[in-house]
Amino acid sequence: MDINHVRSRFAKHFDGTTGSVYTSPGRINLIGEHTDYNGGFVFPGAVDKGIIAEIRPNGTNRVRAYSIDLKDRIEFGLNEEDKPRTSWAKYIFGICREMIKRGVDVQGFDTAFAGDVPLGAGMSSSAALESTYAFALNELFGQNKIDKFELAKAGQATEHNYVGVNCGIMDQFASIFGKAGSLIRLDCRSLEYQYFPFDPVGYRLVLIDSVVKHELASSAYNKRRQSCENVVAVMQKKHPHVQFLRDANLSMLGEVKDEVSAEDYMRAEYVIEEIQRVLDVCDALEIADYETVGRKMYETHHGMSKLYEVSCEELDFLNDLAKECGVTGSRVMGGGFGGCTINLVKDELYDSFIAKAREAFAAKFGRSPKVYDVVISDGSRKLA
Repeated sequence: MDINHVRSRFAKHFDGTTGSVYTSPGRINLIGEHTDYNGGFVFPGAVDKGIIAEIRPNGTNRVRAYSIDLKDRIEFGLNEEDKPRTSWAKYIFGICREMIKRGVDVQGFDTAFAGDVPLGAGMSSSAALESTYAFALNELFGQNKIDKFELAKAGQATEHNYVGVNCGIMDQFASIFGKAGSLIRLDCRSLEYQYFPFDPVGYRLVLIDSVVKHELASSAYNKRRQSCENVVAVMQKKHPHVQFLRDANLSMLGEVKDEVSAEDYMRAEYVIEEIQRVLDVCDALEIADYETVGRKMYETHHGMSKLYEVSCEELDFLNDLAKECGVTGSRVMGGGFGGCTINLVKDELYDSFIAKAREAFAAKFGRSPKVYDVVISDGSRKLA
């Protein structure tokens, strides 16, 4: 992504002037899937792909925004009734409104932005967009009065209130708090967080995008969430302190096996094991044990495929292929039902693995997967 390209487009569309330039990244989640709504841990990191925006206050009460990638320009006011219909503009408008609600005196501004977060690959391009503008508006109009956590919450609230997506906080949190060479363990219950070193010398992190999205995702997600809540409700009879599956262990689950459905039992088994896997991976990273990290990734994929049942044929195929090729770790990343696998690959195996994955996937499914190398990078910041 090129800052000079953004600057030249901004100058072209806004009278040849210049403003300040900000960026925020997309993210990956190394491990910890479907743990957030169970009070557990997630383990994301910011990546070297994101959004760059140039912004300059314009002395009015209106925002004039240009999407460089879509070649689309829109103008809107800052009051609730000014909500634009254009989908991409709702993110910027929503951030303006959420920052105003938090006491920042947002005024009109001109802006142009572009991004290189692959759409649909589960790297959270929308969170990168929200985080860029939250960070920028806080600096330009708030004199940095809002802390980083509140900026992440403003992004989450934008999704809830202006986009209609009931997301958790992980994506915005990772985009704002990201740090090069580190992953972040976020406790989804207390919102406490801790950085862990991630510097896999001799390995590369690569996403392989199946380019498939199955339609049943949202109803299936709700069903799995309900399963987890069902098990917690039964456990609470014997263990009143259990508020989430985070508070349970496998022996407690065994106690209620005859009182819950086989399906609910499997879902809970996956979640309890996954919460522990996040902690195990953190311990492994403290001693740079990437072989254990990789083994836990494979365990997660198995659990998501066979117990939580949120994988699909294409993702299972890519995971099996990774194993055959000797890849250190591989799993489906994100909610499931399509999207990417995230792979931890030794340098010397990288070329042969990617070539084999492209060839074998195309032979079986009739199309090529997309490949994205990612490097763990810094979070929201000012560039110029």
